[in-house]
Amino acid sequence: MRRRDFITLIVTAAAARPLAAHAQQRTMPVIGVLSPATSDADANRMNAIRQGLKDAGYIEGENVVIEYRSAENQLDRLPALASDLVSRQVQVILTIATPAAQAAKSATNTIPIVFTLGVDPVQIGLVTSFNRPGGNVTGVYGLQLTVTGKRLELLHELVPSAGVIAFLANPKSASLAEVETETLRAAGRSLGVELRVLNASNSNEIDAAFTTLAKDRSVPLVVSSDALFMSQRVQLIVLAARHAIPAIYAFRELTAAGGLMSYGPNLAYLYEQAGAYAGRILKGAKSTDLPVQQAVKLELVINLRTAKAFGITVPPQMLTRADEVIE
Repeated sequence: MRRRDFITLIVTAAAARPLAAHAQQRTMPVIGVLSPATSDADANRMNAIRQGLKDAGYIEGENVVIEYRSAENQLDRLPALASDLVSRQVQVILTIATPAAQAAKSATNTIPIVFTLGVDPVQIGLVTSFNRPGGNVTGVYGLQLTVTGKRLELLHELVPSAGVIAFLANPKSASLAEVETETLRAAGRSLGVELRVLNASNSNEIDAAFTTLAKDRSVPLVVSSDALFMSQRVQLIVLAARHAIPAIYAFRELTAAGGLMSYGPNLAYLYEQAGAYAGRILKGAKSTDLPVQQAVKLELVINLRTAKAFGITVPPQMLTRADEVIE
């Protein structure tokens, strides 16, 4: 072979390699992930989704592509982001939280949707039943609403002198906020406790809510399970500590970051199951044949260090019931 022909052969092969790699990537199935939260808040969720996909035989970059779309806590961006994923013809849309699931369902009735949410999906019309979801939607229900009233009861057990308990909600997540408020009012009535609702849909409004609440420092706080408050968990914990406001959260992640107490499902489990469901759909399963799964374990987590800083003595029986005590 002549030297010129040899060099031409090498150059041609080198040029073909990226084209081949690009073609291979295009043949990989694509999963869209739609979230109302920030990428930082979704980091652990995305890791759990990847683990669920891995359990189903899919590894990002090797045999599946993930297209992630975040509304950065601006819920009005969700419809456009959902439409973008539909236009890209992804094989599955995996949604984080209720507003994303509703936006995805409005955007398509053909692409399979796998949700993770805390609102009863039958009650808000996402599926027809748990066992037979129907349509193109299925997923994992975290039971957050089922245990909302229990959070108020736990907080009252910790601060039994409280005649008023506040609730911090995101009014832009209307379906979640309304049901959580009704549930908490009912739980409060059974204990003879008044519920005071504070609304916040962004960082500034969270500051304002705590300023209002700080005027009466004896009022403990239940924080909604809405995705916004996971995104703003550092702000919440700093404000609660600054104003010495005892608060209970929906997820362990907030207690581990310095919050007083949480009661709710294990988020990693929920998102791993959602990732595994997406993997099953990629393998040919139909969303209508996949029943809605529910959280199998609820966790009570108490941060003793925070309790001591607040001057709160946690009852021994509550410590005994806790799944985890952070010291």
